[in-house]
Amino acid sequence: MTNQDYFANESPKKGLGFWITIALMFLFAIMAFGVDYSQYLDHENLKIPKWYFYIIFSIDFVIFSSIILIIMYRKIGVWLFPIAVLASITCYLYYLDTFMYTSVQNLFLIFLALFTIIPKWKFFK
Repeated sequence: MTNQDYFANESPKKGLGFWITIALMFLFAIMAFGVDYSQYLDHENLKIPKWYFYIIFSIDFVIFSSIILIIMYRKIGVWLFPIAVLASITCYLYYLDTFMYTSVQNLFLIFLALFTIIPKWKFFK
């Protein structure tokens, strides 16, 4: 049996698939931020404590930062993105007793991103 490296021909160049995945990650992150911002604008009617938004906007910042780190080929970005999305889902479920579909879309993007990230993993620092 020979040892085959399926990603031996992979180059560090960022192709169209990589940029489409990054664009989708940014799009859904902006959508999630928009939902958070609309909740902030209506927090008095929804009876959401103001300190909750410090947490959720911090998580949104981590999501955006992790996408930028992925563009820069940093492994920490690949780890931070799913952790931040799961933290966001946990905050929604625990503090608001709701399940946001933007978070589900971000979870889908984690699996989509794996198809473009795994072949280039050896180029990440």
